[in-house]
Amino acid sequence: METTPNPQATPASPAPALERRITASLFRLRRRSPFFATLALFAHYRPSLAIPTAATDGRDVYYNPHFMAALSDEHFDGVLLHEVLHAALLHVTRRSHRDPERWNIAADIVVNGLLIERGYSLPEGHVRNPELERFAVEEVYALLPKGAQEPVVLDLLLAPPEDAEAKDVKEGQGQPEPKGKPRPGQKLAEGGALGEAEKAAIERHWKKAIQQAQIIARSQGKGSLPAGLERAFGLPETAELDWKALLWRFLVRTPTDFAGYDRRHLGRGLYLETLEGESLKVYIAVDTSGSVDDALVRRFLGEVQGILQAYPHLEARLYYADAALYGPYPLQPDGEIPAPQGGGGTSFVPFFEEVNRVALEGVCVYLTDGYGDFPLQAPELPTLWVVAPGGLDTASFRFGEVARLG
Repeated sequence: METTPNPQATPASPAPALERRITASLFRLRRRSPFFATLALFAHYRPSLAIPTAATDGRDVYYNPHFMAALSDEHFDGVLLHEVLHAALLHVTRRSHRDPERWNIAADIVVNGLLIERGYSLPEGHVRNPELERFAVEEVYALLPKGAQEPVVLDLLLAPPEDAEAKDVKEGQGQPEPKGKPRPGQKLAEGGALGEAEKAAIERHWKKAIQQAQIIARSQGKGSLPAGLERAFGLPETAELDWKALLWRFLVRTPTDFAGYDRRHLGRGLYLETLEGESLKVYIAVDTSGSVDDALVRRFLGEVQGILQAYPHLEARLYYADAALYGPYPLQPDGEIPAPQGGGGTSFVPFFEEVNRVALEGVCVYLTDGYGDFPLQAPELPTLWVVAPGGLDTASFRFGEVARLG
């Protein structure tokens, strides 16, 4: 980010408070732009005191807690999106051997133009050049006037900051560090380049993000691709909607998306961010019938962990189901998942009967191979079926939406 931190900023908020602000920011973004909000879901947000404001290494977004805690909500959203768009537009991997500071200025012009044109707000001191911001970053770099440029805080990193904890690489999040990668904290300004394997992994990750974001935007009637992203990537090929993105769309349709919040919650001391972060309920069923082997059950449980990590403030309840129902088990993002139970025949009826009995709002997620007895009537809550490879064909599901594990 190109602004400088306020030396009078208040001390950093506790980590949970900033995490809650990030969650609240994502909820605000999903109302305003499903496209940008979906992109933001593909980044991890990690605190660091080694950077003055915020930055990205092309995968994760790093933020200085003191800097972020002092921002208004509008500027908080703008700063997060600024870094997400740097990553999504591959501004780290596309730099090659160009001058780092000049490249960072060009990248900031592109990103800030995208944000400001769409009504987002950024802290004072941001770089702006309306005459150049509609060009691709390489063109902006070439068109920048020669000579001294306004100094910027470089926010494009070749590696995580020194105080960022090592993070295990997850599917779609990049590859393990190749030999010769710069030491932790080495910034773009020090030269060097990412390894080809790592660059390719980052590019695959954000290509998938762009595809999912466009599908989400289209599903909500907001299908135009922002111009800067269209220039950078072109229109992505039609892709099957990832099941986690489908879950996101389900959550977008929940009542907290509309008309503020229930004023009765004021007496309980719940602010909007807290209400949005905790009021969404998801009822998860994992098929443990005899037709689902242990390896598939483990994969299903891995996907359940994915739900918790993607949406840490959901109120999640887990059930195991064969012809009977076991649970519910309340789930926490950092908690253990209980051992599976089951092994008999398959019936989807007990789970939906239970949900109809106890739930007034929320969504249902059923991980299964699809072979079992369906209830005669569809449940009142929206249902997402997450179907194993080789499972029941989509047309045979009597209700709900169907997504398939790859």
